[in-house]
Amino acid sequence: MAAAAAVDSAMEVVPALAEEAAPEAAGLSCLVNLPGEVLEYILCSGSLSACDIGRVSSTCRRLREVCQSSGKVWKEQFRVRWPSLMKHYSPTDYVNWLEEYKVRQKAGLEARKIVASFSKRFFSEHVPCNGFSDIENLEGPEIFFEDELVCILNMEGRKALTWKYYAKKILYYLRQQKILNNLKAFLQQPDDYESYLEGAVYIDQYCNPLSDISLKDIQAQIDSIVELVCKTLRGINSRHPSLAFKAGDSSMIMEIELQSQVLDAMNYVLYDQLKFKGNRMDYYNALNLYMHQVLIRRTGIPISMSLLYLTIARQLGVPLEPVNFPSHFLLRWCQGAEGATLDIFDYIYIDAFGKGKQLTVKECEYLIGQHVTAALYGVVNVKKVLQRMVGNLLSLGKREGIDQSYQLLRDSLDLYLAMYPDQVQLLLLQARLYFHLGIWPEKSFCLVLKVLDILQHIQTLDPGQHGAVGYLVQHTLEHIERKKEEVGVEVKLRSDEKHRDVCYSIGLIMKHKRYGYNCVIYGWDPTCMMGHEWIRNMNVHSLPHGHHQPFYNVLVEDGSCRYAAQENLEYNVEPQEISHPDVGRYFSEFTGTHYIPNAELEIRYPEDLEFVYETVQNIYSAKKESIDE
Repeated sequence: MAAAAAVDSAMEVVPALAEEAAPEAAGLSCLVNLPGEVLEYILCSGSLSACDIGRVSSTCRRLREVCQSSGKVWKEQFRVRWPSLMKHYSPTDYVNWLEEYKVRQKAGLEARKIVASFSKRFFSEHVPCNGFSDIENLEGPEIFFEDELVCILNMEGRKALTWKYYAKKILYYLRQQKILNNLKAFLQQPDDYESYLEGAVYIDQYCNPLSDISLKDIQAQIDSIVELVCKTLRGINSRHPSLAFKAGDSSMIMEIELQSQVLDAMNYVLYDQLKFKGNRMDYYNALNLYMHQVLIRRTGIPISMSLLYLTIARQLGVPLEPVNFPSHFLLRWCQGAEGATLDIFDYIYIDAFGKGKQLTVKECEYLIGQHVTAALYGVVNVKKVLQRMVGNLLSLGKREGIDQSYQLLRDSLDLYLAMYPDQVQLLLLQARLYFHLGIWPEKSFCLVLKVLDILQHIQTLDPGQHGAVGYLVQHTLEHIERKKEEVGVEVKLRSDEKHRDVCYSIGLIMKHKRYGYNCVIYGWDPTCMMGHEWIRNMNVHSLPHGHHQPFYNVLVEDGSCRYAAQENLEYNVEPQEISHPDVGRYFSEFTGTHYIPNAELEIRYPEDLEFVYETVQNIYSAKKESIDE
C-alpha cells in the first residue's frame, strides 16, 4: 500500500515537472529518491508525451539518467508511438531509442511532405515512371518511411482521401521495388535450388504489395497442415520415419510403400478433412495463383495446388517433382529403382487439382484430350514453374475489363520481364500500355530514357519489329510536342453563359437512369467532347438531346470511369460511398451525402462546391423532412 501511495504521489508530481521544469519544485526530491524501477514505471505509464519526457530529463541528473537514450523510457515512447516497428528490433540488440525516435519522426514528416506534393504534381496524369525519384533518394531507413505511409492509410474516417490515395501509390511502388530486387536475386540461385514455394511467394507479394504476406507466415500455415498429416499418418503407421523428421529436414524416404502412406494421409487431410479443392467454378481468377489466398480460400488451379502439394510431400520425405504438362500442371512420383534408366512410364503422375488423383501416361493424355511428346512429361526447374505462374497472370491481365488501370497486366509484365528481359512482344506490349494509360515521365528527357529506351531495345533484339517501333516512337515524340504546347489549367465557371445548361456539379452522388449504377461526378463538359467515332459507337444520336447537352465524367462503383449524358443521370436519394480506386485522386472527403473536391479539382471547378451545398440542402433536407412527417 505504501509503495502504491508513493507511486500515486510521484505521478502527480511528474506533470508539474514536465510543465514547469523547475528544479526547486517541492515534489522533486520526493520523486528522485524513488528507486529507478519505480521511476521507469512512472515515466512509462503512458500519460507523458515525448516532449514531456524531454522536459523531465532536463530537470536534474537523476532523471536524466533514468531517461537515458537507450533505456526503457524512450523505448516505451517509441513502442507506444509506432508499435508495428518493434518487430524489426531484436531484444538482444543495443538500440539508442531516443535517436531512433528522432529519425522516425523526421522520416514521418518527410513522408507527409512528399505525399502532400503528389496531388499538385500528378493530378492531371497518372504518376509517371520517374515520379518516385525523390522517394528513392530519401535518407534514413525505408521501413520508417513505409510505416508513416501505413499510418496515413489507416487514418480513421472518410477524410484525407487524397492523402490516402497517393500514400497507397507510393507504398505500392516502394514495396514492389524491394520485392522485385529480392526476386531477381532469387533467380540467380543455381538450378538445383528448388525452393518453389519461395518463388511463388515473391510473385504473390509483388501482385499484393499492400498485404502482409511473408514466406515465414505461409510456411507456418503449411507446417500446421503437415502436423495434421503426421497425426493421420501415425494412425496408419506409428513407426513411419516421416514422423521423426524435424523442421527444415531435407531427408527423403526411398521405399515406395512408405511414400504411398504419406500421400494417402495427405489426400485425406487436404481434400477430406480441410476440404481443399480445385476451383472449377471460378477458374480464371487471379486469387487462385496467390499462395496466401490458396491457403485462405482452400482452392486454386493446377499449378498453385501442385506447389502446395509438392511442398507438403517434400517436407514429409516424398520426392515429388513438378511437370510442366500442357493445359494442366502435374506432379510426378517415381516408381522405378534408384539409379536405373527411367522413362515416362516409370512415373505415376499426380493431379493435385483433382484431389490428388494418381494418373498413368494414358490417363494424363485423356485429361487434356490430346497426345503429347515424352519431353512434356519431364521435370522443370523453379524458373520455369514461375514463368508458367506469371504467364497465367499475364493472360488474366489481358482479359481485364473493369479495372482500367490494368494493374494485374502491369504487374505480370514486370515479373515476366524480370525473368526474361528480352521478350520482344512483351516489351512492345509494355510500351503500348504506357501509351494507353498515359503513364508519361515528368520531363521529356525521362520520356526518352524510359519509353524510347524500351523501343530501342526492341529494335536491337528484333529488327523485324521496325514498323511497330516506328509507330510508337512517332506517337512518343508527338506527345512530347503536345506537352510543350499545354498552357495551364482549364477553369470551368458555372456562371459562364455557355455553361447555363449544366445541372449537376462535381462531388454529387448520382444514379444512371438506364443502367442503374451509382457514381460520383468528377468533371463535366457543356456538350459532348468525344470524337465522332465514339459518339457513333455509343449511339449518342439516339438520345433525345443527342450530343448537344452536358456530359459528365463519373467514377462508377464497379471501378470503371464513364462519360454520361445529363439526361441519363439523376440524384441518388440514398447517397453512399463510391468504391472506386481513383476517388482520392479527385476528392478529399466524403461527408455522407457528397464528396468534397480536393484543392486541384476545386481549382478547375471553383464555383461547383457552393452549388453542391445548395443541392444537398434541397434534396436531402427535403427527404429528411418528408420522413419526419
